[in-house]
Amino acid sequence: MSAMTDLPDRFPDVDYTRYTNRQLAAVPLAVLGVALAILAAWYVMSGTPVALGIEFTGGTEVQIQTSASQGEVAQSLSGLDPTIQPVQVSGGTQEYIVTTQQTDGVRQTIESQGYEIASFSETSASFGTDSVRLTLFGLAVAFVGMSLLIFVLFRSFVPSIAIVISAFSDIVIPLALMNVLGIKLSLGTIAALLMLIGYSVDSDVLLNNHILRRRGEFYESAYRAMRTGVTMTLTSISAMAVMSAAAFLLAIPLLPQIGLVLVLGLSADLMNTYLLNLSLLRWYKYEGITR
Repeated sequence: MSAMTDLPDRFPDVDYTRYTNRQLAAVPLAVLGVALAILAAWYVMSGTPVALGIEFTGGTEVQIQTSASQGEVAQSLSGLDPTIQPVQVSGGTQEYIVTTQQTDGVRQTIESQGYEIASFSETSASFGTDSVRLTLFGLAVAFVGMSLLIFVLFRSFVPSIAIVISAFSDIVIPLALMNVLGIKLSLGTIAALLMLIGYSVDSDVLLNNHILRRRGEFYESAYRAMRTGVTMTLTSISAMAVMSAAAFLLAIPLLPQIGLVLVLGLSADLMNTYLLNLSLLRWYKYEGITR
């Protein structure tokens, strides 16, 4: 392996020849290990690896209109042990989304406090349990389908498993960070996780194709893929960050969490693709094939 010194427009701050494959892989694998430990600890403490929203636990979500402050609403509905999220202000009237795991007598309790109900939805515990099973099944099918397609596409174990491990880490890391940041698993965050599978495969397949199927020295091919892949991922991160910030400032529900999960996952994808995946490809191309 030789350093790539003559490639124009190279990334000046990245010199992979300074690091061994073990050193490159150590950081993403350590982060993955910490993320798995967080999920395991959460499972031991709560019975699930990630905090679940009412779509999966059962409960009630009510959107109310009132001139009261968020603190006053929380105090008046303290018997429901609610989570209260402000939505928007319209003509001096504030709207809140009130979420509680209770289902019995919720409407009556809210109406007795004089709040106007704009929308009301209720999920039974049994339906929530079914939703958990269906969601996990859907994620598993999507991941297994992606893995099979990758193995068919490359027909070689090391390049294929590199993509699969990177995609797995891109899902596990944001799941662990969701627990740390207090973001519950909902239908919206599930959609974000499914999107991350697609984003991860895009960047990893791009890198693998450039290194394994195109002419050119290893580092030349890697940097060529990075110019496209890093630009693509950073653009997506910027777009999701702006969406999340705007939705938060405008008090639009769900979108801030979706955007934040995507930002976390895409940031993890940069690390996994250009440290873990690249180190495995370098080992495969220069050492693995000679054994």
